[in-house]
Amino acid sequence: MTHPRLLPARPDLAAAYLKGQVEAERYVEPVDMQVTAGVAAIRREARDDGPMDTQALSGEVFAVLDEVDGWAWGFSRHDGYVGYVDMAALSVPVRPVTHRVSALRTYLFSQPDLKSAPHFLLSMNSKILAGEKRGRYVDAGGRGWVFEGHLVPIDHAEPDYVTVAERFVGTPYLWGGKESLGLDCSGLVATSLEAAGIPVLRDTDMQESELAERFAVIPPEAPRQRGDIVFWTGHVGIMVDDKRILHANAHFLKTVIEPVSETEKRAVSNGSPVTSVVRLKA
Repeated sequence: MTHPRLLPARPDLAAAYLKGQVEAERYVEPVDMQVTAGVAAIRREARDDGPMDTQALSGEVFAVLDEVDGWAWGFSRHDGYVGYVDMAALSVPVRPVTHRVSALRTYLFSQPDLKSAPHFLLSMNSKILAGEKRGRYVDAGGRGWVFEGHLVPIDHAEPDYVTVAERFVGTPYLWGGKESLGLDCSGLVATSLEAAGIPVLRDTDMQESELAERFAVIPPEAPRQRGDIVFWTGHVGIMVDDKRILHANAHFLKTVIEPVSETEKRAVSNGSPVTSVVRLKA
């Protein structure tokens, strides 16, 4: 059975493809809508201050199963996450995407001019439909203009996810975040791996099991190297060399690089030793 966080089912309603697998009063076909805001919170409850479990970036698709009082309930086509999204952040039709943002963040300008008023910021991995080019700016599907130097083709993969992750040092910690203005530990890992062409699920526990199936697991006490991904219960970080780890964390409330020995000391004192280390690089 799909992980509960990825299961679009309630007692009264479920996605049509789940018919025969889960019990619900009715089953509906999803209606795809596209995130046309800079970012959209996916919340556990249909209210502005509802707990945010994750985010959908601009250009991603949200499959809507129900609409109530300005809120859409459904799931992300990007990673399957289920929750509520403010309808003001979504629109139709869904347009294909051709490019993604490779810069940490960039503005979506109202005109192909750096002096024009920006609509909002686009964070790394936001996606656009690239249209005409004027000077150094690219039309983003009629929604604004993006500096071409901050875009790469949608299938472009960065050569080193650790280098990508290092760019987030100093970024504030935000539970459920996966944007350049704020993100959590698993959001940092998912964002960095996506930029490198390695898709992975959103939360730490799902990342740990998924990556363990796809890559090598080394003993927690074994020597580590750059790129190793270290898991604790509810936490994850990326080794930048054999002694230091990069992670978004609630201790510093930001993304930092620190000696992994210090991280492990705090974790052990909180009753959370390392659960696994996954090696993605040979």
